[in-house]
Amino acid sequence: MNTERLTMAQAIVRFLKNQYSERDGVEQPFFGGCFGIFGHGNVAGIGQALQQYPDFRYYQTRNEQAMVHTAAAYAKHTNRMRTLACTSSIGPGASNMVTGAATATINRLPVLLLPGDIFARRNVAPVLQQLESEHSQDVSVNDCFKPVSRYWDRINRPDQLVTSLIESMRVLTSPADTGAVTLSIPQDVQTEAFDYPSALFEKRVWTVPRNRPDAAALQKAAEAIRAAEKPLIIAGGGVLYSDATEALREFVDRFGIPVAETMAGKGSLRYDHPLQLGATGATGTFAAEQVADEADVIIGIGTRYSDFTTSSKTAFKHPDVQFVNINVAEFDAYKHCAIPLVGDARVTLEELGEVLAGYRNGDESVAQAQRLHGEWEAEVQRNYDLHEAESGLPYQGALIGAVNDQGDPDAVMVCAAGSLPGDMHKLWRARHSKQYHLEYGYSCMGYEIAGGLGIKMAEPEREVYVMVGDGSYLMMNTDLITSIQEGYKLTVILMDNTGFRSIGSLSRSLGQGGFGTRYIYPGQVEAAHRNGESFNGLPTDEPGYDVDPLPVDLATNAESLGCHVIRCQSVGDVVQALQDAKSVDRTTVIYVPNDRYLGVPGYSWWDVPVAEVSELDSVNAAREEWEEMRSQERYYI
Repeated sequence: MNTERLTMAQAIVRFLKNQYSERDGVEQPFFGGCFGIFGHGNVAGIGQALQQYPDFRYYQTRNEQAMVHTAAAYAKHTNRMRTLACTSSIGPGASNMVTGAATATINRLPVLLLPGDIFARRNVAPVLQQLESEHSQDVSVNDCFKPVSRYWDRINRPDQLVTSLIESMRVLTSPADTGAVTLSIPQDVQTEAFDYPSALFEKRVWTVPRNRPDAAALQKAAEAIRAAEKPLIIAGGGVLYSDATEALREFVDRFGIPVAETMAGKGSLRYDHPLQLGATGATGTFAAEQVADEADVIIGIGTRYSDFTTSSKTAFKHPDVQFVNINVAEFDAYKHCAIPLVGDARVTLEELGEVLAGYRNGDESVAQAQRLHGEWEAEVQRNYDLHEAESGLPYQGALIGAVNDQGDPDAVMVCAAGSLPGDMHKLWRARHSKQYHLEYGYSCMGYEIAGGLGIKMAEPEREVYVMVGDGSYLMMNTDLITSIQEGYKLTVILMDNTGFRSIGSLSRSLGQGGFGTRYIYPGQVEAAHRNGESFNGLPTDEPGYDVDPLPVDLATNAESLGCHVIRCQSVGDVVQALQDAKSVDRTTVIYVPNDRYLGVPGYSWWDVPVAEVSELDSVNAAREEWEEMRSQERYYI
């Protein structure tokens, strides 16, 4: 057997640059390069290897968590056919990636993590940044990756790498089991040499299969759909990942079944399709809610049925509702005692269509969906046209409309946490399958800018709009620098409402007055404070309370990071800024204050338990409402 003597780190890089993915005859390199921050735990290992092999691109970043978000967004935008590797030093560098790993795994997105680890030979232990355990010599902070990784291994000898790399690729390219893959690489072993088989470094193509469902299950599903009076499709992220959007449109046109979309599935069907009901679940539209409540058969395509999708099990109120689930993951296909169609969304829709030949949804059901579609579109336009709240500040719904209407129609919009996702799930008009990029499986604050960078890296020719609030921006904004350094221009719409708007609204709904959610000085209570009370030294956060925000200038902060900044005061200013930004050759931040109280109405429920006993009457009242809604939760069996 021919061999090559390489360090373990050199072998990793040589292997990664020769891995390819393929589906439907389209072949491409699986890894777009490696993000990394170097320290003593990886600089002489992976760092030296990346320096030695410059044809495997190294990208400098500013935050270990952010680089994993970038890799996850890159993977999502490429329908999981490509990703990036991420390397860190040991200790805090490694543990900083744990949140990113959880985000990737929960969203079923492939990322490869290469955290440095403690010395395998142990003789110099405890090394700098080592977590010691009195119970084992084989524990480090990297063990924290185990529950948030789909595959985890610690490479204590250089020869162990051979089998681990192959297993890593199996998981990364799996349509059902993908997520974060973590290879913990002790800093001493990274630099050790071994005679690796040359075959390990040959080009290897990993075919991503289109698995097909069981034929008997298809027949059973068709029978259930034919017997339905009001069927409804719930389109999830699996529709997008399997390139099934055209198959879904043909299925809907042929059989007349309306569609509601999850956060991950929004864009599965164009917003203007007459059977498009829009967002479903806790952040859903009144159109989707009404049809979901009456539906007797739910056809879930590529969804894992999170509590947001089911409105905490209060949606789908038909007493005999039945589920038909199309999913590559058996775990998700069987949820809610469904008829499971375990397979790729695209081929399963095509084969289900063949079995359903001659079927058509009832005229009354189709007419209802079309009517509700029109009514909801009118409601979206009403929100777009409502430029200002009573406070005189721009309304968030209108700012979303400005970007949606006045931005590049071929662009991608990225967002993650806070109040923006709920409003955008309802209001955003998705014109193509990649226009709406939301990380809401983990709802991770700070994903937005890093995610926007990953999207831009995956498809540089597309415009990318990053929609972010001040809370998320302050948590993780430094990869604005990376976008400028690498020449990947982003257009960031930064909305400043001086605090945590989403949780402020939730807190008020729980009777807690928005406690601790406003960026103000502790103990500051002005004359306009409605009742003069404060909770634990912090004033409540209700409309009409006159408080002075902290003297924080986010626009100047963005300028200090190298961005071009356009300061706005109105929706009209933002419209003009979107046009002006097109002529700027670097990342541009459009800064605009917005009202923190006026939001898009909610039409469904989400279970957030309220304190059972309290000295506050407002909390007790909220508890009564919660108990009433809690009683409506059900099992789908």
